[in-house]
Amino acid sequence: MTDYKTITFEQKGRVALVTLNRPDALNALNAEVMQEVVDCFAAIDRNKDIAVSVLTGAGRAFAAGADIKEMQPQSFSDMYVEDYFAGWDRFAASRKPVIAAVNGFALGGGCELAMMCDLIIASDKAKFGQPEIKLGVTPGMGGSIRLTKAVGKAKAMDLVLTGRMIDGTEADRIGLVSRVVPHDTLMEVALAAAEEIAAFSVPSLMAAKEMVARALELPTTEGVKFERRLFQGLFGTADQKEGMSAFSEKRPAKFEDK
Repeated sequence: MTDYKTITFEQKGRVALVTLNRPDALNALNAEVMQEVVDCFAAIDRNKDIAVSVLTGAGRAFAAGADIKEMQPQSFSDMYVEDYFAGWDRFAASRKPVIAAVNGFALGGGCELAMMCDLIIASDKAKFGQPEIKLGVTPGMGGSIRLTKAVGKAKAMDLVLTGRMIDGTEADRIGLVSRVVPHDTLMEVALAAAEEIAAFSVPSLMAAKEMVARALELPTTEGVKFERRLFQGLFGTADQKEGMSAFSEKRPAKFEDK
């Protein structure tokens, strides 16, 4: 992997651990962070030895938002021509599962980044919010759409219009996060979840991620057809034969990602 300036990368078996590493700036998401995260996860998708990733932040924050100092002087023309934030779409399109381990502040772009991941495991010290309204703007990295789909219109309107923060307990109650754990056990739990997922076949993990993500976009009838085609397609893999044989023979499966 490349030497990064704003993130760190570790590989633990079939699990990648990526850490946003600008703790003095509460891991604010500037253009350099975006490019490094996008490049790193593109490399993870290409790496046949990695099945799942964990994304977290160094210090007190997961990411406390986009870098306001970088954005403040921009004009409409600058933002429009450069298609500001569009690079994050490439991260959101990662094909392998990504777990967000939210250790602290996940505000604005940080909350949006967490929602781009497939599971959010939150520390009981985590804080979530979309406070852009306080800056005279709105969410711009997908917050309005992903938040509404995750928690419904009423809660999304509350968070987007007031800009208030919520803790992990409330985030769990409204369906924003997958689970909340004690702060000191966050990384242990997140990595254990990643290792559990990484034990499965990568083709089936990719298919499962794709069908659940597509469920948010398709009507039920079309979603069922899409799911069925991916399910049927997995019968062309060696891992399907191995998994079902192992079940019949009452032994652990030995998947080869083929």
